[in-house]
This record gives sequence, C-alpha cells and structure tokens, in this order.
Amino acid sequence: MAQGRGHSGGRREPTFDASPEVRIAASDRSAPASASKPSPRRPKSKARKKRGPRRSLIGRMVYWAAVAGLWLVIGLVGTVAYVGAHLPPIQSLEIPKRPPSIQIVDMDGRALARRGDMAGEVLALKELPPYVPKAFVAIEDRRFYQHYGVDPFGIARAAVANVLHRGVAQGGSTLTQQLAKNLFLTQERTVTRKLQEVLLAIWLERKFSKTQILELYLNRVYFGSGAYGIEQASLRYFGKSARQISVAEAAMLAGLVKSPSRLAPTRNFDAAEKRAKMVIAAMAELGFISAANEKLALGKPPRIVAQGGNGSVNYVADWIMDALNDTLGHIDEDLTVETTINAKLQASAEISLADELTAKGNKAGVAQGALVSMTPDGAVRAMVGGLDYSESQFNRAVAAKRQPGSAFKPFVYLTALEHGLTPDTVRLDGPIKIKGWQPENYGHEYFGPVTLTKALALSLNTVSVRLTMEFSPMAVIRTAHRLGISSKLEPNASIALGTSEVSPLELVGAFATFANGGYAVIPHVIERVTGAKGRELYTRNAQPLGRVVEARYVGMMNTMMQETLTIGTAHKAALPGWPAAGKTGTSQDFRDAWFIGYTSHLVTGVWLGNDDGTPTKKVTGGGLPVDVWSRFMRDGHQGVPVANLPSAPSGGMFSNLFGGAQPGPTPPAPVPQAAAQRQTTGTASLDGWMLNNLFGRSRN
Repeated sequence: MAQGRGHSGGRREPTFDASPEVRIAASDRSAPASASKPSPRRPKSKARKKRGPRRSLIGRMVYWAAVAGLWLVIGLVGTVAYVGAHLPPIQSLEIPKRPPSIQIVDMDGRALARRGDMAGEVLALKELPPYVPKAFVAIEDRRFYQHYGVDPFGIARAAVANVLHRGVAQGGSTLTQQLAKNLFLTQERTVTRKLQEVLLAIWLERKFSKTQILELYLNRVYFGSGAYGIEQASLRYFGKSARQISVAEAAMLAGLVKSPSRLAPTRNFDAAEKRAKMVIAAMAELGFISAANEKLALGKPPRIVAQGGNGSVNYVADWIMDALNDTLGHIDEDLTVETTINAKLQASAEISLADELTAKGNKAGVAQGALVSMTPDGAVRAMVGGLDYSESQFNRAVAAKRQPGSAFKPFVYLTALEHGLTPDTVRLDGPIKIKGWQPENYGHEYFGPVTLTKALALSLNTVSVRLTMEFSPMAVIRTAHRLGISSKLEPNASIALGTSEVSPLELVGAFATFANGGYAVIPHVIERVTGAKGRELYTRNAQPLGRVVEARYVGMMNTMMQETLTIGTAHKAALPGWPAAGKTGTSQDFRDAWFIGYTSHLVTGVWLGNDDGTPTKKVTGGGLPVDVWSRFMRDGHQGVPVANLPSAPSGGMFSNLFGGAQPGPTPPAPVPQAAAQRQTTGTASLDGWMLNNLFGRSRN
C-alpha cells in the first residue's frame, strides 16, 4: 500500500527504523505550566543582568561631571578673558577719578569760589598719625593685611550679616576693591563690573605694596561735599590738615566713605557722629587704640568749621560757569578762572544790600534786590543777584527782566540831543494825551516850560513822552540798543517811561558808555582761563569796541544827569568829593525801584522789588536804592584819586548852552560793527547775547 501511494504520487511518510535514537534531556523539556519552578541558577542570571546597568549609570555620572567641569573651566576662562579684554587702560591710574575742578579767583588772585570737585594735597602714609589709616582698616577692611585683594572670609561674613538683617547690612569689598572701583570703574552695579573690580584688585595687590595701596586709597576716596582725598576732606570739614586730626576726627572721616553724600557732617552731623562712634569701637576692638583713647575720642566729638558756600559771590560763580560751558565747551581738566571781581567790593556789595533790606525792607514791602558794579570799560567788580543765595540761586542781576521806569529816560534825552536839541532846550511840562493814554508826573503837578536838564533831573514824564513822540519810539529804541540794551523793546509811546523790561546788568552796561566818554561796552567778568600747569586757554581781548556816542553828547548827558544828584530825584545820594551822575527809576504801581549812578571810577546799579511782581509800599528809586548805592559807592571810592566825568570838548557843549542859537539836526555818532550787530539783533534775549559776549572777543 505504501508503494502504491508512492506510485500514485501521494505523501511519503518518514521512517526512523534505520536512524539513531534521538533523546531530549530533561532540562530541555518544557514542563507543564502548573508545575514549572524557577531554576536555581536563574536568580544568579538576573543578578548578573542588573550589574551591567548599575556600572553604566556611574560611568555616565562621571562622564557628565567631567564634561560639566570642562565647560565650567572653559566658561571661567572665557569670562576672565572677556572681562580682562574690557578693562579700562591701566594708565588711567595717573588720572584722578573725579569731575574737573573750577577755581575762581578775584582780580588779585584771591580765591572767590569753586565749582566741581577738589582733590587735596597727596599725603604719604608716614605723614599721617598712625591711627588715621587704622581707622579705615578697622571699619572697611579689618583683614586688609592678610588677603590678596579679595577676602573670601569678608564676603562670607557680609553674606551672613545680610541674611540675618534681611538686607544689605555689610559689604564684602576690600579696600583694594574699593580703590580699583574708584580708580578705573563706574558706579554701576552689574556682574561684569564686579568681576572687573575683582581682577583689578588682584592686579593692584600684585603691583603695589599694602602701604602704597592704602596711600592711593586715602588720597583718592570721595568724602562728600566735593572733597576727594583725606587732605581736602580734613580741610573742608575741620579746617586743618589731615596731619593734625585727632582720633575722633579720623574716625569720622573713615565713617564717611560708606555713604559720603548721606553722612557728610555738614549735612547730617548726627548720622556722621553715630557712624564715627562705630569706627572708634572697631578700632578699640582690634587694639588699634587704647581704652583711654577710646574714651577720650567718644567724649570729644569733632567740631565742623563753618562752610563758606552760600555767599553772594556764588551768583558770580554761576554766571561764570554758564559762560565757560558756552565758550570752552566740554571741560575735562582742572581750570583756574581769573576774574575782574574785587573781593572787597563784592563783600561790600553784599553787606550794603543785606543791611539796608534787613533794616528797612520789611517796612518798605521789599523782599529782594540786586546790585551790579563795573568799571567804565565794563569790567564787573561786584555782583549780587539776590538777598540770600542759600534760599534762592536765581540771579536777578543777570536774568531778571524788570521795567526800568524813568531809569530808561537817558536814552530818550540822548536821542533828542543827537537830533539837535541841547540841555538848555525848553519843552512844555503839561498834560498830554496820546490815543486815550494820558501820562502824568509822579507828584501830579506840572511846571510848564522847562529845560531838558530840569526835566531829566526831576524825571518829568510828560516831557519824556513829548520827546519820544517828537523823534519816534523807534529812534529811542535804536539809541538804547546802540548803547548795549539787548532786550526786546516795544516801539510805543510808553517806551519813554521805561515800560519794556530789561535786566540790571544790561542797564548798568549801557550807562557805562556815559562814564567812559562814549565808547561801546560789553560787560565782562573773565580775564583769563588757565588749565593744567598754567596752560593758557583763554585771554580776554582788551581791544576797544569803538565809539558809539560823540563826545559832545556824552558831556551834555553827564552834565544833565549830575543835576539828578544835586537838585533832582537822587539828591540824597552821598558821595562826598566825587563828581557823580545817574538816574532814578520807579515802575508802574511801585513794583520796581532803581538807581543807576556812576563816577569816572565805577558804574553801579541797584534794583529793589519783589520776585512775584507785587507792589512795594511806594518805594521810589530816590529812596532805598539810593541808600544802598551810597553805602556801597563810599566803600568803592576809598583811597581812589578823585577824577571828573567826561565832558564835552572845549567849545562844544558850552557854546551850545550859552551861545543862544541851537544847532540844526545832527546825525547820530557812527556805530562800530560790534554795536551795530547789537542794534540789529536787539530783540534777542540778554541770556543768549550776554553769555556769548561775556568773554570779550577772542579766545586762545
């Protein structure tokens, strides 16, 4: 059957008869699911499989730790390289890290004021009492002699203190780090700036000894009130050299560096004293001073000397600083400014104004005043811009624009003289009406026909208005601009009575033309500016600006205005022995009171009033302003040889006065280029014009 199937092509069954026997080991047999048990070796096999991953995890940890460490090193190196590449040049160690100092001196070289910050004399450590540097070490860096620029212990101690106090109670910067910051870096608080500070501190420690670092620190650190360096700070606060300061004074200075502006003893003595006691305690704790010295220092606190920063000379200093910025531009070095100011006259001006206002101002309803005094060629000798600089820094002598009242009338009368009239010319003092406006005299009385001399001396309003309308308001304005008035003047009939506002400085400068014989004047206060090592930066050009008024008209005006001080509104002006002239002025409703008076030696103007424009209690120019002027001018003429005012050339004025016939119209004096520019740009503000011309005409 088997063969039959084979023949028939069916399936052939395998046979095993001739094949060797195949047996399966019991271990290889599959056991029933219900009876299967783990082989005794299987757990060992699993243990071996777990050992492999454990070794791999440790390896990975080691690997990544190595990678992280490598990147950390690379990051640190890169950070150091970046910070080092952006460090400021080390050569700047030679340059004081402070704003430039502007020293302002008077005409004789005496110190008047200072602007900016001042560094004192550089002192060696051996020149100071031994407790002086120890005071700084005790409070700022007690491990100064142990660290190498950065103190990890100090940083840790500061961190703990800050955590305990929940704020910034201590700083971790060493004296070397503070020096690095003061010498090379800004005050910004960034990570980069802090890293730069650390690198520079390490560099300083490698380059300099501890003594040198401490010397640099003490001579460069800021102590507040504009004082850099321990010598300048000692002079500023105690009035003596740092070589002579006591333990208590040294402790106060050491305490200031933490916060010089807030702790300055001139501003907050109680806080400065409290900080100084902390310094003394630290010095005693470290054994730098004995218990007896500690007790003595605590029992005798420092005495702060009076600060001379609020005098009237500061008005002058502010004016000078404005001019320096406009003329020299950016100032990046210490300067000495030699001025035309006379320190004695400046003090006299301040006292004259203050004393008169203190005694009479309240009763007169006057709260403020200003005084300007200059030579006939425009050199300002004294300037007071207000009653008290500490209360108000507004310079009324330069920046205040007020109605001059009758003090403007000389420009009206000069216009009339230049158009053919004389001091003896007669005009009617009587009622006048212009387009509904009817000006009246101060006393509401009229004198009828009067000479121009009498009309000016008595300050008759109607005559001034008649002359203005006779020759036109624009003619009067052109005259005023030619003499130096630069404020905008309105061309109307009331210009005759000084209704357009001007400043004391420009009005006094214009009157100087009468005192000098008819020459243009630019008021100036700066003679010379020098920089480092006496290098000259500017010298005023003393070349005259040229004549703007003919001599004969100057003589006439001087004769007429002398009458103001004899029979006129300024008859109380007292200047024994000196020929003097001038003009009073009172604005509408008694808001402003003026007197501008002059000799051949000084031209001085006084303004009194109130900043808010409220009326005074009927103060006139012939009253309180004349009192201030007289007191100051008496001081200003002591020991000065008497000299006459410029008069008309022989045969000029007097032939006109007494010859009977009046000359025909005469054109005004030729106007030099400088004055012509003022005339065409007269509407510009005084601030711009005066600051641009404050220095004169040249600059080196």
